[in-house]
Amino acid sequence: MTDQHSRPSSPDVWSSVDALWTWLDGEQPHGGREGLLLRVLKLSEEVGEVAQAVIGVTGQNPRKGVTHTWEDVQGELCDVVITALVALRTLTPDAREVFDRHLEKVTERSPGPSAPR
Repeated sequence: MTDQHSRPSSPDVWSSVDALWTWLDGEQPHGGREGLLLRVLKLSEEVGEVAQAVIGVTGQNPRKGVTHTWEDVQGELCDVVITALVALRTLTPDAREVFDRHLEKVTERSPGPSAPR
């Protein structure tokens, strides 16, 4: 059992991203700039799948009704994150450092829970 401050063991995110990038890079039918652009466009496809899952969980398409669960939405959001990290890795071998620096900047400029509003 874990408390809210500890995490269960999980695969290293960046090792997994590197492995996915290596596999995808070896299998892509288009290389160079075109391959890079297609890799980034894949992110739009994944975001669309999040939207489809939200519409499905709320039953907003009267023709289809409820077709998804909130767990489906969670999975689709994870796919967005993974796809974005792989796209970042495609842009630079220093993806981890680029992401860490950017996250630090975003965190610094975002008010915390005790900051005056």
